[in-house]
Amino acid sequence: MNFSFVGQLNSPNVKWFADGINRELVAERYQYCEESVDNIRIIFNFVDQDNMKPYRRKAQATFCVAVVETNKVPEDIIKEAYPILIRTLSNLLIYIIQSQETLEAYFITLERGCYSVPYTDTNDELFFSRVKERLIPIASSRLVINNEFHCDLPEELWNGDEKSAQLMEAGSNLDALNLLPAPFPMEELLNPQDFRHVKRLFGIGGLSYGNLSVRKEGQQFWMSASGVNKGDMQVIGRDILLVMGYNEERNAMLLNIPPHIKPRRVSVDAIEHWMIYTQHPEVEAIIHIHAWMDRVHSTEINYPCGTWELAKAVSDLVSQADDPSRAIIGLKNHGLTITGTSLEDIFERIDGRIIRQVPMT
Repeated sequence: MNFSFVGQLNSPNVKWFADGINRELVAERYQYCEESVDNIRIIFNFVDQDNMKPYRRKAQATFCVAVVETNKVPEDIIKEAYPILIRTLSNLLIYIIQSQETLEAYFITLERGCYSVPYTDTNDELFFSRVKERLIPIASSRLVINNEFHCDLPEELWNGDEKSAQLMEAGSNLDALNLLPAPFPMEELLNPQDFRHVKRLFGIGGLSYGNLSVRKEGQQFWMSASGVNKGDMQVIGRDILLVMGYNEERNAMLLNIPPHIKPRRVSVDAIEHWMIYTQHPEVEAIIHIHAWMDRVHSTEINYPCGTWELAKAVSDLVSQADDPSRAIIGLKNHGLTITGTSLEDIFERIDGRIIRQVPMT
């Protein structure tokens, strides 16, 4: 696997960080190459906050890490750093905060994860080893966010069915419980061209975080669309989509839509839901929320949304649950995926137990 550096290495701290990352990746048999080489797997974009230049990658497979330094400790790191992540069109931001006494590297993710690696005991080797351990698993994960639309949904399903109606009602319930937090206003931070670029690369962007689905039959399931207001889903093919399966060769989710509808993309977590429904026929519904509950089993690595690795990690934990049909799985630095025998069953089990602040570790 290869990597490259772009941007400005203007300060001693930034040069030190680049040298340390270079040593760690080369030791892991990654190969440094020039930015002009095709199919670069990881790009480190060293960004000047006064002149932020995005790196416009050519393929989804390229993982872009923005690296920014500051000597000011912000009151709200997410509020300060998340716009930088978006404006630089990055998958991940490493925000290096150097104060008079400490240096800390904060990891900011698209899912609004925020956790840090502190520099302690003036030990470069230990610090960069910890950064590498955090970075490599998520940077090497594989996105599954392509959609393949088939305009052959039977006419009797153009207005949905009993299951899709249940999904609409469940979306309204999540909204009433204030469990659909709004993302940062990406469209206000980016020009229209860059906003389209972000949506194409990551399959994200819209009105709320979270998603939900319900099994129709077999491995088919109704699922909320990406970027839709889940509290007001109405149109089949636009707000709710019928997922028919996954094509591994084309790495795409297969969707049936009415022929007269301009579709939205299905939620970025469709691969996770597909894997759970496929491996666990007893599961009838799934809800994903950006919230937390006490005493839940959690994934060990905060893989990005829409990756095969996250889907497998969550599905494996569902398998290990006492009752896979009623599992509650924590997604590290992210939120919860909850399975149920029905959508109603899920709401009954989470009632009064939700913690809105996701712990970051």
